[in-house]
Amino acid sequence: MDNNGRPNHIEDALVRMHTGQWFGWSDSKNKIYANLIIHDDSKTKPTEEELNAKLVELQNEFDGKATKKASAKKKLEDLGLTTDEIKEAFGI
Repeated sequence: MDNNGRPNHIEDALVRMHTGQWFGWSDSKNKIYANLIIHDDSKTKPTEEELNAKLVELQNEFDGKATKKASAKKKLEDLGLTTDEIKEAFGI
């Protein structure tokens, strides 16, 4: 994930697919699909396309929440709340 918590790597998709330590990397400093290994025999290795699709899905979900949050903040400001009041009450 990036500094804002937005998914930005196939590892972000992998951790959302199953629980536990079901996957790893043959080279932990080079986390690319070619280095992906599956530790759990009950899980199948997703294709690179499946991982990229899951990553896009997670990014869209994150972006949608960010858009809704910004919209809510704008509506609260339009009602007359200050930025500090909004942050104190809702953390946004």
